[in-house]
Amino acid sequence: MTKILLPLVLVVALGGCASAGNDRVKAETMGTVGSKVTKGVTTKDQVRALYGEPGSVSLTDGGSEVWHYAYAHATATAASYIPIVGIFAGGSNVEKNELVFIFDKTNIVQNYTVHASQSTVQRGTSGGVGDNAN
Repeated sequence: MTKILLPLVLVVALGGCASAGNDRVKAETMGTVGSKVTKGVTTKDQVRALYGEPGSVSLTDGGSEVWHYAYAHATATAASYIPIVGIFAGGSNVEKNELVFIFDKTNIVQNYTVHASQSTVQRGTSGGVGDNAN
């Protein structure tokens, strides 16, 4: 997720807002995914048709394949637009949405999860990241 977050913060600092990642997952919830994907039934090809290629793929030690999808949108805070003050007190509000699908060895969805979070990225000497998961 750091690969998405850092470029977003840089673009927001220069332009006000930015988005990165897979646009198809930005509004997904457990309910909306559940209406499209059925554990033990839905195949990899069907997930690919719904969400496109995953952002990353990994394997569990048990041999299951894990597909990760992510979307992030950042908006500059009001303090970012104040001359000089923005350098020290500016920042961005970042909303992230992540989908993870776990497939068994027969390429069927074994499990999935959706994680939505909001965080604030601060610039300046007191900078940091605050994460408020939903």
